[in-house]
Amino acid sequence: MKKAIFFDRDGTLNVEVGYLYRIEDFKWIDGAVDAIKFCNQNNFLAIVVTNQSGIARGFYSTADVERLHSWINAELSKVGAHIDAFYYCPHHPRGAVEKFAVECECRKPRPKMILDAIKYFDIDREQSLMIGDKQRDVESGINAGVRGVLFDGGNLLDTLKAALKND
Repeated sequence: MKKAIFFDRDGTLNVEVGYLYRIEDFKWIDGAVDAIKFCNQNNFLAIVVTNQSGIARGFYSTADVERLHSWINAELSKVGAHIDAFYYCPHHPRGAVEKFAVECECRKPRPKMILDAIKYFDIDREQSLMIGDKQRDVESGINAGVRGVLFDGGNLLDTLKAALKND
């Protein structure tokens, strides 16, 4: 079984700008690149799980999100790092795009994105963490049987290392 660090995206890996989909609006959180590289170097899968209600709201498309995620991995590759998988929830019950305007099982704090990754990658829940900047991120981890860690700013690598020491 593998171990993983599940990361929220907006507010955890990148500075929160509200409905981020444009590459030119992306700015790394302090320590985020180092945290991902740390995962890669220490046999943790680095997996992003992110609510993207902007898709349901009609602000941007799934293709926009996937383009941004590809760019993120291209940027990480420049420093020998990578994210192993991106999971995103395009839904919101009050969305403007009918096919995404639904109650779903993947929108955090529900655990479906994490559970899907656990199944696909054969991840050991007890050796894994979910790190995010909102309580719903922590709850999503807990709901999937993974310890949740609240990132309240500062350096993400420091938060990750402190959380691993507490295991």
